[in-house]
Amino acid sequence: MKIAISIGDLNGVGLQIALEAHEKIKKLCTPIYCINKDLLKDGAKLLNLDVPEDFEIEKVKGKFTIKPGTVTKDAGAYSFDSFTTAIKLASKKKVDAIVTLPINKESWNKADLHYKGHTEVLRDYFGKDAIMMLGCSKMFVALYTEHIAFRKVAKRIEEEKITKFLLDFYRNVKQTNIAVLGLNPHASDNGVLGDEEVEIVKAIKNANKELGKNIFKGPLVPDTAFSPMNRKRYKHYVCMYHDQGLIPLKALYFEESINVSLNIPIIRTSVDHGTAFDIAYKNSKVSLKSYINAVKEAINLSK
Repeated sequence: MKIAISIGDLNGVGLQIALEAHEKIKKLCTPIYCINKDLLKDGAKLLNLDVPEDFEIEKVKGKFTIKPGTVTKDAGAYSFDSFTTAIKLASKKKVDAIVTLPINKESWNKADLHYKGHTEVLRDYFGKDAIMMLGCSKMFVALYTEHIAFRKVAKRIEEEKITKFLLDFYRNVKQTNIAVLGLNPHASDNGVLGDEEVEIVKAIKNANKELGKNIFKGPLVPDTAFSPMNRKRYKHYVCMYHDQGLIPLKALYFEESINVSLNIPIIRTSVDHGTAFDIAYKNSKVSLKSYINAVKEAINLSK
């Protein structure tokens, strides 16, 4: 099985993770790293690491100076090109899946890229409503809204759109017990603290009616949704905004969690952490767990 590895922002920890994990990863699949030889050698030299002889690459054009721990236009543009190279390989069936190492959103912005992250690129590239789901075997969270300002979230709470999201999510994960969170404190206390839950309730009813099953439960009160008792009841959660899902997930399962893109025609998984500029190229120990889990999940989804 072949998996394309998008190398991420070369000013961060992505290349170190790829090099240090290579011996483990090659036992699971044939990794193809989207990077050119010059930048690979430059980065390895800075890391004082050897490039394995069987380190297979798919050339991504470009040359710039790696600046450890720094936000730069060049690194942002190159990480984007590495990602789109991986997408094309998967689209042409030259690989079975893609796994992405972390990019830096500010670097993408400096490179005049209007995307806020990988999921937005996939959504645009395939013309599909890609869904961002993050988690591990113990818990997964799906994000109804992702990288938008918090003040804009309430405006996105619409019955029709949430209904479609729920149905798309179910068709991808095929789970029979999914929790849906409210938006407001106490899930609005029946309208006392807001009326957005009215739209969420309607969407839950619509989705369950169309499926002919009581799949979606809620809206759950957000501050107790991830209590130990509720985590015994639910493994999959639909969250209304980014931090509502990611704060509890990363507090509980930071190192082992991954990112999975659903509802698109290729398989894409990713690490669930950032570029860690503060430790990049400083001979620091980096965790390989999320990356290895992302590769394993990509393999499982490809079967």
